[in-house]
Amino acid sequence: MKIGNLLPRQLCIVFSLVMCASIAGAASAQGYPNKPIRIIVPATPGSGNDIVTRLFTPSLTDAMGQAFVVDNRAGAATNIGAEAVARAAPDGYTLLSASVATTINQTLYKKLSFDVVRDFEPIALLASVPFVLVVHPSLPVRSIRELIAFVRARPGQLNFASVGIGSFNHLTTELLKMRAGVDVFHVPYKGSPPALTDLIGGEVSMMFANTLSVLPHVKAGRLRALAITGARRSAAAPELPTVAESGLPGFESGTWFALLAPAGTPREIVTRLNAEATKAGQSPEIRERLAAQGAEPLGGTPAQAGAFIKSEIAKWGKVVVVSGARVE
Repeated sequence: MKIGNLLPRQLCIVFSLVMCASIAGAASAQGYPNKPIRIIVPATPGSGNDIVTRLFTPSLTDAMGQAFVVDNRAGAATNIGAEAVARAAPDGYTLLSASVATTINQTLYKKLSFDVVRDFEPIALLASVPFVLVVHPSLPVRSIRELIAFVRARPGQLNFASVGIGSFNHLTTELLKMRAGVDVFHVPYKGSPPALTDLIGGEVSMMFANTLSVLPHVKAGRLRALAITGARRSAAAPELPTVAESGLPGFESGTWFALLAPAGTPREIVTRLNAEATKAGQSPEIRERLAAQGAEPLGGTPAQAGAFIKSEIAKWGKVVVVSGARVE
């Protein structure tokens, strides 16, 4: 039915309904929050996503006057938790702690029940964690340049570990292969512990891993670190150069964490959550605790978070296509 065909009485009814919905939404936002807020973490307890989210929740609880409760929903490479939030009511009481995996999956999976851009409202970027490129100590290389030269002389003879096909450390290595023009064989594992065990044992040659999991092995001499994948050197290992300054300008990777809400969440709620999350990330306590784990706070506006997420979808989408990694 077209608006122009409505009678005056019908128009009044339509506009009254619109106004009522608008007023109800505004009232809901003004009274927010009046009950606990659930943050779904689509990963297991103790994972990087879980650790970072739990660093923020006490500050958010204090600032908002309601408990922020972490709900771990691991499975399907973070898709189970993401789908639950995409289908939740857009009232600010169910949020998603997203990561780089959320954007990778947009291209990696042929069929998803949700769209990262369409079905979510960006709130804030929380923190980023770079990777460290580590090799087995028997490998006679001590820098990225030496590694590239060594691998180019032995195409297809070296292998690298990942925590699974399409995982962020798998695709980071694929990005390195693309940028450096090298050929190494992929050995996927079911999780980080078995991958690191075989790397330490010399069964595989190299791996990109997060700072938290590998720096203790580096300090103990069980692994050798060559470079870090962040835009800057890490406070957790300032002696390590970045991959970019080691001969591959513009190379940047790592995981990150962001708060998202279901699409349609009122702007007032998104704005307030953004302000409190950004404020928490700038507190000395959280900054110190993040730095101890090789991470750093991000912050920024919801619009900046949305633009960043779109750029990550495009960036990793290209790597997924070139690498041939796909999940049915």
